[in-house]
Amino acid sequence: MNRRHHLQTLLDAHEPADATEAAHLNAMRALLQRPGDVLSRDHYDPGHFTASAFVLSPDRRDLLMIFHGKLHRWLQPGGHIDPEDSDVEQASRREVMEETGATNLELWQPGILDVDVHAIPSLKGAPEHRHFDVRFAFVASSRDILAGDDAEAATWVPLAKVPEMETDASVLRAVARLTR
Repeated sequence: MNRRHHLQTLLDAHEPADATEAAHLNAMRALLQRPGDVLSRDHYDPGHFTASAFVLSPDRRDLLMIFHGKLHRWLQPGGHIDPEDSDVEQASRREVMEETGATNLELWQPGILDVDVHAIPSLKGAPEHRHFDVRFAFVASSRDILAGDDAEAATWVPLAKVPEMETDASVLRAVARLTR
């Protein structure tokens, strides 16, 4: 199964948590129908798919968060889908490893946890565009982490304390789903 078809299957199976996420899901379905490589970081009109991960600690009480150097806030690990990634889930696992060193992740539940579409400002010659972020949930096999890549810091945060972090509403929506 090719990456585009695999993503279509995941999106078709996903149940949005609210009207905001439903709108994001519809935008993703529309993007997937457009010509061109919508999984490539070079697809700017209107943007491209990205992959990220909400990683729970082995005891499922804490969430792995990074302080994103470019965006200056606490977020889940994630980023662009590389050409060698077999699918979006594998891309999210790779991003976790690159940004935090965490490996041996077990899916918390099959399929997508959350979807989000957000604006990215013009940076390093890339025009303003949108990231169509497909988000998965994992459980880590250990608490061993080390910040890397876009992460200025990486830490485990008790799930109940995430709303106190400098983060965004989409992270809080995904955390609410994890704690239901």
